[in-house]
Amino acid sequence: MNPQPILLRKDQERRLLAGHCWIYSNEIDTKATPLKQLEPGQAIEILSNRERWLGHGYVNPHSLICARLVSRSPERHLTPALWIQRIRDALALRERLYERPYYRLIFGESDGLPGLIVDRYGDLLSVQITTAGMERVRGELLAALEQVLRPRAIVLRNDTAVRALEGLDQQVEVALGEPDDTLVLEEGGLAFEVAPLSGQKTGWFFDQAENRQRLARYGVGERVLDVCSYVGAWSLRAAHLGAHRVTTVDASASALERVAANAARNGLSDRIEPLQGDAFEVLRELRDQGARFDTVILDPPAFIKRRKDEKDGTQAYQRLNRLGLELLEPGGLLVTASCSFHMGRDGFQRTVQQAARKSARSLQLLEVGQQGPDHPVHPAIPETAYLKTLFMRALPHF
Repeated sequence: MNPQPILLRKDQERRLLAGHCWIYSNEIDTKATPLKQLEPGQAIEILSNRERWLGHGYVNPHSLICARLVSRSPERHLTPALWIQRIRDALALRERLYERPYYRLIFGESDGLPGLIVDRYGDLLSVQITTAGMERVRGELLAALEQVLRPRAIVLRNDTAVRALEGLDQQVEVALGEPDDTLVLEEGGLAFEVAPLSGQKTGWFFDQAENRQRLARYGVGERVLDVCSYVGAWSLRAAHLGAHRVTTVDASASALERVAANAARNGLSDRIEPLQGDAFEVLRELRDQGARFDTVILDPPAFIKRRKDEKDGTQAYQRLNRLGLELLEPGGLLVTASCSFHMGRDGFQRTVQQAARKSARSLQLLEVGQQGPDHPVHPAIPETAYLKTLFMRALPHF
C-alpha cells in the first residue's frame, strides 16, 4: 500500500529543503490533507503546496510536531532495509571513534532515525522510542538492531515524559535476553557500575564523556565540589586527577549509593564525600559554613524543557551558578553545563556572566565543550546541539 500523501501550506517547505526534518501542525494544508483521517505513526509522503515531492516520513495528527521526514529519496521507503542501513551507517561512525563498545549508537535525527535513541553498553542495548512513528515500527527496529549488532540483551527505556506528547504510554521493558540491572562500563581508565533498567535516562550520560576528559588539562586542585553528580562520573574523574576531597551532591540517595560503590571499585573511597540534598539548599548551606573549593562542577538536569519555561529556567541557571561561584576560591575552575536546547550557547554564557557579576567575580572563558561525537550535531537541526559545557576561571573583580 502506498503511503498517504500530505500537502504543506504555501512556502512551508523551506525548512525541509534546508535540511530540517520536522513539520508542525500549522504547516500542513489541512483542507487538502484532513489530519483526522490519519493514524498516529502512519507512513506518509510529504509534498509541497505545488505537489513537489519532498520525502518519506511519518505523521502524528495529535502532536505539535505533526510529521517527521525520514527519507529524501523516492525509492527509499520506510522499510526494514532502511532501518538496517541507517543502523549500519551509525555503527560505522562509532566504531571509527571508539575502541570499546560504550557509546550512544543512535542519536535520533542526526542519524536519520528521528524518534529513536540507542545507547550501547557492550552487548546490551538500551533503546528509547519517543515518537508514534518509531513506535509503530518498533518490531522492525528491534529486529534490525539484532541483525546488525547481535546483542545479548535489549532494554526498552520508554519511561520518558516526552512520550506523553505523542500519546504513548511510559514503561520499561526487556525486549531481548535476561539482563541484570547492574553492569560495568569503562571511561578513561575508570570503571562505573550503572543501572540500565532503573537508572536515569538510559542509565548513563555518554554526552559528557569528552568534557570529563578535559578536566585533566586544567587541573582540579585539592578540593572539588560536584553538584548533581548522578553516579559520580565527574567526581571520580576529579579524584583520579588528584583531588584530595570531592564533595559529591545529589538529591537521590540511590545515586549516591552508586557513587560510593563506584568509588570503592576504583580505590577512591577515601576521597569522596557524598552529600544528599537539593542542589540549591546544599550550596547555600556550604556557603554559610564558609566552605571553599578549588573546582566547582555544575551539571544539572535541563531547567528549560519547554519554550515557556525559558524565563524561570534561565533564573535557575543564574542562581545555581551564582551559588557555585560564591564557593569557589580565587583562580578556581568553574565547569558549568546546560543540556537545555532551548538555551543556546550565547544565552548560557551570558547567564553565567550575570551570575558572576552578582557574586563579585570576573570570569575567563577557557573552553566550550559540547556533546561528544557519538551525539553528532545535524547542521540544519539546531535542536540536536543541546549540550553546552563551559570551562571558566573565576577571579575577583578586576
